[in-house]
This record gives sequence, C-alpha cells and structure tokens, in this order.
Amino acid sequence: MNSLLFGLSLSAILSLTSLVIILFRVSPLMAPEQGLPAFFLSLFLSISTLGALLALLLWRFIPHSWDTGKMMSIALRQGIFLGLGTVLLVLFHLFGLLNWWVAIMIYAVFVLVELALEH
Repeated sequence: MNSLLFGLSLSAILSLTSLVIILFRVSPLMAPEQGLPAFFLSLFLSISTLGALLALLLWRFIPHSWDTGKMMSIALRQGIFLGLGTVLLVLFHLFGLLNWWVAIMIYAVFVLVELALEH
C-alpha cells in the first residue's frame, strides 16, 4: 500500500507542477497548438490524482470489508471519473455551451456510472 500511495502522491505532485508551469509559462489560448492539449492533459492528470487521493482518504475512514487493492482500484476509478468530468466541464465552457444544469448533468452521468459499477 505504501508504494501505491507514494506513486500516487508523486504523480499528483508532478501533475500539479506541470499544470502550474503550463498556466504560467504557456498560455493555452495564445498558443493553441501546443498549449491546449498540454493544458487538458495536465488538468486531467491533476484532478484524477488528487481525486484518487481524496477518495482513498475517504474510503480509509468509512468502515467496509475491502482489502487495500480493491480500495485503491475504486479510488483510482473515482479519481479518473472526476478528472473526465472536470475536463468535459472545461471543454463545454471553452465552447460556450456550459450552463449550471449541464454541469450537474455531466457529473450526474459519472456518478450514475460509478453507482452502476459499485454493484
């Protein structure tokens, strides 16, 4: 568990560092060929790793009968869903299609998929 947690923490630090560097050094809207894909990739990795760390922390305090591997895989899946939802939200905002109810529907889809996978 410690090596998985260390790898996830290191990945979170590196992805947040890359997101900060992209935001401060390369403006995603001024250099769209290189900036936008790099921004969306680093945003996805940052949100996914931080979401997985938070989900792992949450699952450690909620009583259940899972072993560490299952708990880590569920936390990673939930982090990836959170990252995908956030990237979709930013894409919709970039294209001017985002309303409050569209944001709720995007996250609701991922919550419902997670509930369906939780069987």
